[in-house]
Amino acid sequence: MKDKIIIKSTELFLNLGFKSVTMDDIANEMGISKKTIYQHFQNKTKLVEATAMYVFEKISTGIDCICNLNQNPIEEIYEIKRFVMLNLKDEKSSPQYQLQKYYPKIYASLKGKQFEKMINCVTRNLERGVSLQLYRDTIDVDFIARMYFNGMLSLKDQTIFPRDTYTMKDLMNNYIEYHVRGICSTKGLETLTELNSNLE
Repeated sequence: MKDKIIIKSTELFLNLGFKSVTMDDIANEMGISKKTIYQHFQNKTKLVEATAMYVFEKISTGIDCICNLNQNPIEEIYEIKRFVMLNLKDEKSSPQYQLQKYYPKIYASLKGKQFEKMINCVTRNLERGVSLQLYRDTIDVDFIARMYFNGMLSLKDQTIFPRDTYTMKDLMNNYIEYHVRGICSTKGLETLTELNSNLE
């Protein structure tokens, strides 16, 4: 039952937002009593924390699976982007922003975990790209990995990228293109051009 509550809550929070979904909404959606939810979660904050970590673990596992395929590093970046977009449902309700505003402690903890995960993943991708001569051998791997993480966070900042002007899909596509073109060697650019023509 605990897992079922987490899964249903995640779906509602991602689609409608952490703030607007109440414990009553979750109970009604599941056809259970609110008391049943409270048997597993002391309060809404505990439930929000559990759902945030559930999404993080689910996405982390998926990213690990993609990285373990050891495919072309440029293809790997696009495959991870596709997977993340699929799981975040285009973030209609800006859950990251709501988490930051209404649950700052959970947000800070999640951000730390995301940073650690992404730095390791991006660093490995960059190092492989350099060794395969797809990325320039002059790039500063640690600097670019940190810039990539910071850029990803800024995409979710609606004061910079308002949702009525930019969809998350467009932002992700533009940002990854910007990132890859900035680090590619001539050989890498050929791979990117070929990849883009296959995606069209």
